Amino acid sequence: MSQPPFSFNDACDVISDQLSNTDLSFGHGATDADSEALWILSHCLNIAPIDALDRLEEPYPPAPFDRAVLIAQTRITTKKPLAYILGEAWLMGYDFICDERSIVPRSLIAELIFEDDLEPWLPPGGRALDLCTGNGSLAILLGSYCPDMIIHASDISAPALELAKLNIEKYHLEDAIELFCGDLFEHLPDPTENEKYDLIICNPPYVNSDTMTKLPQEYLKEPALALAGGSDGMSIIRKIIEQAKDYLYDHSALVLEIGNEYANFLQAFPELPVTWLDVSAGQQQICLILSEDLP
Repeated sequence: MSQPPFSFNDACDVISDQLSNTDLSFGHGATDADSEALWILSHCLNIAPIDALDRLEEPYPPAPFDRAVLIAQTRITTKKPLAYILGEAWLMGYDFICDERSIVPRSLIAELIFEDDLEPWLPPGGRALDLCTGNGSLAILLGSYCPDMIIHASDISAPALELAKLNIEKYHLEDAIELFCGDLFEHLPDPTENEKYDLIICNPPYVNSDTMTKLPQEYLKEPALALAGGSDGMSIIRKIIEQAKDYLYDHSALVLEIGNEYANFLQAFPELPVTWLDVSAGQQQICLILSEDLP
């Protein structure tokens, strides 16, 4: 089904039209059909999507285009997140191995790692914890940005940690990041005066029960364990806030992503002093809590 020579941009239009004329849901590393089309076509040329933006007027080869059409058809018929189909997920320009063992990495905390917002809690020689690490993407971004920090990453899912291990090896960060399998802080080293954390980052399960019943098919392909946060979305977050202080130095911080559960968070923690951090999705998605303000 090879096409006559046309541009990368023309190929994007064709694939995007395929994806748009369906009931697909986006949001697993791409915001819309155009973004997914660019991702598919880039993958078929073995280049990063961001690099493809400089090649949109160049001819697109017929054989990779044929593969792209088949991938788009698979995406439409299976409703799988594209990241699972391609086996890769891009976050802040980093390419992560991705499959059904963990949710597709898309945490907005990734933006903050490369901004100045977290700088006070990323001291040279400091210690950081990525709680609910999934496939290890945030720990890897942190380890790349702060190569002199000690980083621990924990998750309750052994399969997710197998995937995290592969990604850590891919970026040669085995000496910088140590993995722990357990429920939140379970099985982490006991906190001592000299072995706590300057920063804990966490993208926990936070989807409330009602929303879980209404999720698009793409989200149902992900592990429910990594999404479901109980009746109000705060079940896991309550445990984190109750326990985190024991694992933080004085004047340290906990950074939590809560997604669309802002109202439920305020209702659950009406007296808790928090700072809401500005990210691309707005100012009600991620909060920072100082260790001295934790219960």
